[in-house]
Amino acid sequence: METAELIKSLLREGQLLATAAEKAGPDASVRTCPGWQVRDLLRHVGMVHRWATAFVTEGYTTFHPDDGEPDLDGDELLGWFRDGHGLLVAALSEAPADLECWTFLPASSPLAFWARRQAHETTVHRVDAESALGGKPGPVAADFAVDGIEELLTGFHGRSRSKVHSEAPLALRLRPIDTDDVWTVWVSTDVPRTEPSEEGPADCELSGTAEQLYLTLWNRLPLTDVSVTGDIEIAELWRELSPVTWS
Repeated sequence: METAELIKSLLREGQLLATAAEKAGPDASVRTCPGWQVRDLLRHVGMVHRWATAFVTEGYTTFHPDDGEPDLDGDELLGWFRDGHGLLVAALSEAPADLECWTFLPASSPLAFWARRQAHETTVHRVDAESALGGKPGPVAADFAVDGIEELLTGFHGRSRSKVHSEAPLALRLRPIDTDDVWTVWVSTDVPRTEPSEEGPADCELSGTAEQLYLTLWNRLPLTDVSVTGDIEIAELWRELSPVTWS
């Protein structure tokens, strides 16, 4: 996706997150993040937004630690979150195309990286905020979901830090039914390898809309929300080993 479109998504998703959090209230449980309340979600995402903003505005070329989560609550916390979200959107919108700063996943440029990463970070956590209200989360556009799947598979799980491993080599195929995309993830004792291909047999295949696959791969929807063919234990292995954590 184009960087400008990702920034628009970041703007919209952050506003939706704040609205859902306000409706749910700080004490509400975040169903998709067991053990978290809405206040924990706002503190975390707000901290991440400010951390990302610092790289864009200060031009840090090496890793720079975050400033930690604030001891805020209620309306003050919500206002702090909204302010930080606005600062991030403004920083990305005003940054030069040739921005130089530290990144941690492959991208065409640092600006493209931070716009993409924060758009998906915020969308996944928007779904978390909406889970505190109960019911079904708001939609995720198919093209955005496809972009997020690719970031997750080739970015996070293309790194040596990925914990998705298997002693016996296996292939997991992912097939959105509303786009022409398809991916095969080859899992072994080495780093997972993802190819935009359906060549060769797959041991397990997940199919559904791009939105369903996006949220399932991020463990925000259960496996029952997609179609699973082949060895379901492979899909369960993904859910067990694939979560991306802050530390």
